[in-house]
Amino acid sequence: MFPRPASALAALALWLGLATPAAAETRDCPAPGQWLSGDGAPVADDALLGAMAQRRVLLLGERHDRPDHHRWQLHTLAGLLALHPKLMIGLEMLPREAQPALDAWVAGELGEAEFLAASHWYRHWGLDPDLYWPILHFARLHRVPLVALNVSRALRHRLSREGWNRVPLAERFGITAPAPASPAYRHELEDSFSEHGFDLDDEAKATFVAAQLVWDRAMASGLAQAAEGDGLVVGLMGSRHLAGGHGVPHQLADLGIPDAAVLLPQDAAAACDPMPRGQADGFFVMATSLDDTAPAPRRLGIRLGPGPYDMVVQAVAADSVAAASGLREGDRLVSAAGRPLDAPGALLALLDDMLPGTALPLVVERDGRRRELLARFPAP
Repeated sequence: MFPRPASALAALALWLGLATPAAAETRDCPAPGQWLSGDGAPVADDALLGAMAQRRVLLLGERHDRPDHHRWQLHTLAGLLALHPKLMIGLEMLPREAQPALDAWVAGELGEAEFLAASHWYRHWGLDPDLYWPILHFARLHRVPLVALNVSRALRHRLSREGWNRVPLAERFGITAPAPASPAYRHELEDSFSEHGFDLDDEAKATFVAAQLVWDRAMASGLAQAAEGDGLVVGLMGSRHLAGGHGVPHQLADLGIPDAAVLLPQDAAAACDPMPRGQADGFFVMATSLDDTAPAPRRLGIRLGPGPYDMVVQAVAADSVAAASGLREGDRLVSAAGRPLDAPGALLALLDDMLPGTALPLVVERDGRRRELLARFPAP
């Protein structure tokens, strides 16, 4: 699974500045709630949103675990809907197979619990759905179509390991092979995975980059298909897929949409510093507080595989909860807290409910025998 919130590209969104502290104090720093153009100049709300409403595709970045990022996305969507009645919202969070569930949700045919089950939310995404309910309810209230942009882990696994030529076009939803990654994007992707404590050899790095290109191309293809009409398609996804024109914008250009716009949230603490050129078409200055950052989800620090739904430990990060519990490479996770584990999503759902200072009983299979382990999550 690609490491989502703590990736190198998500960290890039902080845009560490070059000004000295004394120089920053003398600058007129943008206030929270201010829109900035791509070069950091203040711009009026109506001017920026009016220009964005003229595009075919608009991409809004996020750090997945930041509630304030999702509130900003919601407010931006509301402004755009007032300017463009044919709004559509594309979601990184769910694969093509979840489209019927999204359609039923917008039509008012499913409750929240039913939607989570029908979309297999925890299997495909795993993050707390509370972060996304306001946007989902906005779409339902205004009957704004929701579009599943992603593909399943199983398909990403096939395409990145077997190659595009070995997977028939019909089995990959008509998605064509991606444009190659730039050297800069490839380097950023490799660094993002290394930061999680996993060492990759050259073959593993190539597979990892290939999987990310599948992800980017799938979302770009979904956006391009939705943009064939006269509507405005707004894609919601992690900032790492957008910053610097890499990722999804690069793939959209290859698909014939070179003018897709990118808007990113920017913490006020970094907004005084010069903006690196080419990162985005606009920034929204965010006021941050302790309440604006969701508690870090509990994670074991393991990589599962070899297939997308397999529960065999492929790697254990150093100094992780998993390492302290005695989990080893080759262990197969059988159950957690007495519940069978048939896919990574089942484990993620349990981990999201864990609190600091608690422990999760695990049963693993090792060398043909089952063993009981205890994963302890340290108190703050």
